[in-house]
Amino acid sequence: MRRERWVALVTLVLLQLFVVAAGAHLLTSGLLVEKATGSAAPVEPPPVPVITASPVLAAGGNGPLPAKSTLAGRLTEALGDPALGGHVGAAILDAETGATLFGSGADGGVTPASTTKLVTAVASLASLGPDARLSTRVVRGSSPASIVLVGGGDPTLTARKPSAVPVYPQPASLASLALRTARALKAAGTTKVTVAYDDGLYTGPTISPVWKPNYVPDGEAAPVTALMVDEGRVAPGVRQRVADPSRTAHGAFVSMLSKQGIAVSRSARRVKAPAGAQEIARVDSAPVYALVERALTMSDNDLSEALARQVAIKEGRPVSFDGAAAAVHQVLVRLKADEGVRVFDGSGLSPKNRITPMGLARLIAVAASPANPRLHPIVSGMPISGFSGTLGHRFGKIHSAYGLIRAKTGTLNGVSTLAGMTTTRDGRLVTFAFMADDIPPGRNAEAALDRLAATVAGS
Repeated sequence: MRRERWVALVTLVLLQLFVVAAGAHLLTSGLLVEKATGSAAPVEPPPVPVITASPVLAAGGNGPLPAKSTLAGRLTEALGDPALGGHVGAAILDAETGATLFGSGADGGVTPASTTKLVTAVASLASLGPDARLSTRVVRGSSPASIVLVGGGDPTLTARKPSAVPVYPQPASLASLALRTARALKAAGTTKVTVAYDDGLYTGPTISPVWKPNYVPDGEAAPVTALMVDEGRVAPGVRQRVADPSRTAHGAFVSMLSKQGIAVSRSARRVKAPAGAQEIARVDSAPVYALVERALTMSDNDLSEALARQVAIKEGRPVSFDGAAAAVHQVLVRLKADEGVRVFDGSGLSPKNRITPMGLARLIAVAASPANPRLHPIVSGMPISGFSGTLGHRFGKIHSAYGLIRAKTGTLNGVSTLAGMTTTRDGRLVTFAFMADDIPPGRNAEAALDRLAATVAGS
């Protein structure tokens, strides 16, 4: 026992000596650093700045209003940037009250380009509801051994394997439709059929008469039909479009059905599906709220045109370019958000579209209002400055605005627009629209619009 106590005592003494020695070493090091640097603490390397997405629309949007004079002073000169050309309009509204915080040419119509998609998106959510889906079906034909592929207006329907489509939202699969159809036919004892197709949901021309003639050949959009796969592209990921999306989708379906052990005995034929025909199989698109988010984030022309036609169906209008435009206007009237908005298509490709900056800023405020929760996918769908969609490559030199702005872009020849929302420096939620449609060739109007939006966020 005495030996064990002696060992413990020696161990304790050695530990105390070690602590004293370590403390002396640290003190000496600190003194040396102090002598070398004049500081009482060791010098640490400077922190490396890390740019991340700031909280989008943080602070609840209820901070104090920015001074109108401050906004006017900062924006008026910036609006005179030569890159914006000779016809520029701007509007900034308080999202909560709708009060005008700044306006310059705010009530004059401007060619909106793809900011038109905000109009289509609001009308789609308000008319169809966020949970509606677009269905592609197979029904019985006029004879027991005939079936009809019926287009429901879903341009996101894909001929690729679902696992090969890494996009949001996941699209409906034509292969799944073929598999379900084959199983149903086999269960009924049928292994040989004729396959026709019905794309008669839409009426009127498949290409808008006011679009520029190069839009479809250049791949800006496909002919607008109720039956297509992969947005009518010749191949996934390429811009070129097929001449007849409906016929191409039918051919892809027949090929897939054949691989499932069903013999197809007749080539493509367009028909009207019998009224009340028995449904054999179907696949559904993602819900409308997710389609709206995709249309806004990616500035998807084909999807926007399809959504506009779905509004026409719901509102009882002709399912055409003209009917869709009338239906969208009808919905905006119900929302009391139609003032200053006149459109002729759903995508914004039409050079005849005219929207005032005030009308666009007001529409975004309506969509963001707590009174309109069905419209809130407009907010989540707009690209984020410096991070996503068509704003992912912008604001490159304006780091202070990274992640603070949600906005829809718009671009046509001589046209550049930006409309969305942000919070000010003190946390007030505001909506804005900056629009220019007389841009000189070779000018970088996008950078000028980004500076304007960043100025609002920093006010």
